[in-house]
Amino acid sequence: MSTAGVSLPRLGAQRMPATPRSSSTCLLSYSICCILRADIICIQPYHREEDHMDHFEKIYAYNATEYHEMIAPEDVEANLVPALERATALEGKRVLDLGSGTGRLPLLLHEKVADILAFDLNFPMLLEQQKRSQEVGGDWPLVCGDNRHLPFHTRWADVVMAGWAIGHLRGWYADNWQAEIGKILRDMERVVIAGGTLIIIETLTTGALEPAPPNEELAEYYTWLEGEWGYSRDTIQTDYQFESVEEAVARTEFFFGPELAETIRQNQWARLPEWTGVWSKQV
Repeated sequence: MSTAGVSLPRLGAQRMPATPRSSSTCLLSYSICCILRADIICIQPYHREEDHMDHFEKIYAYNATEYHEMIAPEDVEANLVPALERATALEGKRVLDLGSGTGRLPLLLHEKVADILAFDLNFPMLLEQQKRSQEVGGDWPLVCGDNRHLPFHTRWADVVMAGWAIGHLRGWYADNWQAEIGKILRDMERVVIAGGTLIIIETLTTGALEPAPPNEELAEYYTWLEGEWGYSRDTIQTDYQFESVEEAVARTEFFFGPELAETIRQNQWARLPEWTGVWSKQV
């Protein structure tokens, strides 16, 4: 990927050098503040004072490696990719992955799709993804920015997906979550080609034997996604398989908290049950 076509009106600096990262011809679509750091393009770099961060924001800012190590044994039965392929054919497609984090989806899909671009709010998560991509010989573009303001050309991607990302806004913007999430959904529809596919992946609870939204707020969001926006849900099991009960607790407690850790101990779960919803929509 190259920074060609991007202007830097607020930096007062020379244009950043081109940084080829893949055969993708993705160009950012308008003049925005753009900073190049470690081959990651940062759009409107995200900064929030630690005192105002919630539990998950702090993890994404300071514990990217631990987060990736936690999700590594997830989806032991490999149900996720078949679910994505039930939503749309992926072979040869150009994919935009929003809320890409440490690379869960690009690491699964990079050999299958024609191009994939990872977009995330948190630079430390993308830095971890960069390291993981190099381990598998991957070289896809990484862009840091806000999902509510996508800097990509209209009708650029064949598939736009957002995994375990949009649901956070239900809590971060409790008073106006529909407006804030609506910004993302509308921009996803703008960026995808006519006839393309939108995919949203969210939790249906970790540590339960049956799938269900983990709280009333997410249940409301999921119902709204289906009723107001026309998404269809596919429910899959994405269990974690750890070597031992002790490892399951050690790897997950920092993220899911002590209540789930105690449930794991009580049930002696080296295999931690998890359910995931895959929502999709043809445009």
